[in-house]
Amino acid sequence: MKVLVTGGAGYIGSHVVRQLAEAGHDIVVYDNLSTGYRWAVTAGELVVGDLADEAAIDRLFSEHRFEAVLHFAAHIVVPESVANPLKYYSNNTRNTLNLLKAMERYQVPYMVFSSTAAVYGMPEQQVLTEDLPLAPINPYGASKMMSERMIMDLAAASSLNYVILRYFNVAGANPDGLLGQATPEATHLIKVACECVTGQRDGMSVFGTDYETRDGTCIRDYIHVEDLAKAHVMALDYMAKGGDSKVLNCGYGRGFTVREVIDVVKQVSGVDFPVTETGRRAGDPAALMADNTLIRGTLGWQPDHDDLETIVRTALDWEAIWQRKKASGKQ
Repeated sequence: MKVLVTGGAGYIGSHVVRQLAEAGHDIVVYDNLSTGYRWAVTAGELVVGDLADEAAIDRLFSEHRFEAVLHFAAHIVVPESVANPLKYYSNNTRNTLNLLKAMERYQVPYMVFSSTAAVYGMPEQQVLTEDLPLAPINPYGASKMMSERMIMDLAAASSLNYVILRYFNVAGANPDGLLGQATPEATHLIKVACECVTGQRDGMSVFGTDYETRDGTCIRDYIHVEDLAKAHVMALDYMAKGGDSKVLNCGYGRGFTVREVIDVVKQVSGVDFPVTETGRRAGDPAALMADNTLIRGTLGWQPDHDDLETIVRTALDWEAIWQRKKASGKQ
């Protein structure tokens, strides 16, 4: 297919672009490079632009006969969304609207949307199914929930088919060292711990040690970025073969505590680093894990990297590569 990938120069988008190219798709990446990098676009054509620019979007769609859109472009930092909510509603929600208007105008039939488990908010159960009520507790989650609703409503009123993928905690890097998480000031646990190993941070904090979990710290479901990328390619194939619109969780269905993750990073790296235990952050549920029954049954998706040590090892390998890139000025 001729495919548009918004945010394809970013962490997850770049891994998906590489897999789309391997599957034979013709790719155009649209990215404003605010958190992405030119070097991360390993296939297709990169068009530098912003989804806030409706005229630029229209030109893009008029020049290409896109058959599908994979939409990653978004801000993703929860605390920032609380401090600056309009930034998130502008970039995540309004810009999705701009994209959907172009898709409707040019009758693009398929969309894969990058969503998040943050749309569930603070559910009572620990293993989450896609039919739970949506109750986000921060503007980031709300901005994604609103985007989901717009996609669903447009699909109900048109011939658009979609797959919405709700990510749990994405981590790791391409095992060949080609791509990884280079996001500035990243807040993800494994990324932060790897930066401690490489000396980019003096230490890290654990927020909350009194949760009702096996060691008192939060439990999360960590999914390797390559397994997540594979789900996007399979979602595209699924729709092309006539599959109905779906919302699917992306996770392994099991979780690790914060302390367990830090211990594995220390064990795999052989490096000890300071860890400070402090109080809970507002809005952190004790445990969040994906029920992945639906994605397995719908797409036939099976993970290839469902192992915490593998996730950590690829993240650590990438961190060393990223350090060399920055030192050589090739970032």
